Amino acid sequence: MFTPLTETIEVSPQISIDQVAAAKAQGVTMIINNRPDGEDPSAPQGADIAAAAEAAGIDYVAIPVTHAGFSGPQVDAMIAALGKAEGSGGKVLAYCRSGTRSTLLWSLAQAKQGRSPAELSRVAANAGYDLSPIRPMLDALSGQVE
Repeated sequence: MFTPLTETIEVSPQISIDQVAAAKAQGVTMIINNRPDGEDPSAPQGADIAAAAEAAGIDYVAIPVTHAGFSGPQVDAMIAALGKAEGSGGKVLAYCRSGTRSTLLWSLAQAKQGRSPAELSRVAANAGYDLSPIRPMLDALSGQVE
């Protein structure tokens, strides 16, 4: 149902209220919403998913990313959210419209923490996502040009 990037993070297209319980059953302890409210008015909005997450005992963080691109504060917020989840030993589910923005933001956060852009590209490709549109940003954030 969700696409694993690593043992501790999975990505997904827009999730439903029912999928929050499924995420909990799979060990998810934090949901990160990378989709801005209103992008699809027929989809569950952030408050709906936040309420379902709270009811299920799952942390919820909203880091909306529009099609305008990524910012430093978004990358830093992703680093903080992932750090909090890692500190609690839990698994993260990040979602957006298709899973792509969540994968890209995760990759940028990892690169800023020094992870190899080549390795991140391999991980993303194995999950069906292409990091080439942000490769220069990955290189810059990681301090590595490969």
